[in-house]
Amino acid sequence: MASSVFSESDLASIKDAVGDAELRTSAEIRVYIDKHVKGEPLDHAAYLFNKLGMSATALRNGVMIYIAYADRKFCIIGDIGIHQHVGDEFWKSISDKMSESFKAGLMREGVTNAVKEVGAALANYFPRMNNDINELSDEVQTGF
Repeated sequence: MASSVFSESDLASIKDAVGDAELRTSAEIRVYIDKHVKGEPLDHAAYLFNKLGMSATALRNGVMIYIAYADRKFCIIGDIGIHQHVGDEFWKSISDKMSESFKAGLMREGVTNAVKEVGAALANYFPRMNNDINELSDEVQTGF
């Protein structure tokens, strides 16, 4: 389902970016797009992270990019497996780049570039294994 900010083509590009990133890692990446968020985005993203089973990945290496586009809020949440390797500065760097893209009206590019950067870090610390299975769907999740 498209939104006023993300077209069907945008959502397909984001899904493809997730799929491409996951070809190089055993980790899972999920993009979740809402129109509005009640409260703090990080709190809601953490709730969704658990509700959608992202904390149940074998190596605790899931990453969620959460966007509430009408509220102009977003966050990135990484499980403990990846966070212990990259730390807060990594997430801040990606967030800063996303923010710049969003301010320039480049929503799709902001998200796909973030997915690629997260994917590269995940591939570095959690390379894809021969017996890897895609534990979670690559579809963009939406709450609108």
